Amino acid sequence: MNLSIIAAIAYGMLAIIGGIIGYFQANSQVSLLSGLVSGLILMLGAYLQLQGQAWALIFTTCITAVLVIFFALRLAKTRKFMPAGLMTILGMLALTVMVNQLVAVR
Repeated sequence: MNLSIIAAIAYGMLAIIGGIIGYFQANSQVSLLSGLVSGLILMLGAYLQLQGQAWALIFTTCITAVLVIFFALRLAKTRKFMPAGLMTILGMLALTVMVNQLVAVR
């Protein structure tokens, strides 16, 4: 198991947990749904990487990039570190790991 798979699993779990926390703290069904969907998509991408699907690394990298952009825009709008700032920073870390893996593969 390489670092990009671990990064996808970890960021996916954070998205799921964040969605659940957002639901209970703010009663936000949108947070719950978006956290579950994006987290499960990342976990699926990690599973497909484990199965040897070469395109799954590109898939998880793209999903992570979209999430980083989303959370960065939310951080700029709300100016609140939690949860947007934390998810932006952790997403950039996961994205860096995934891009490094992509470069190493090519």
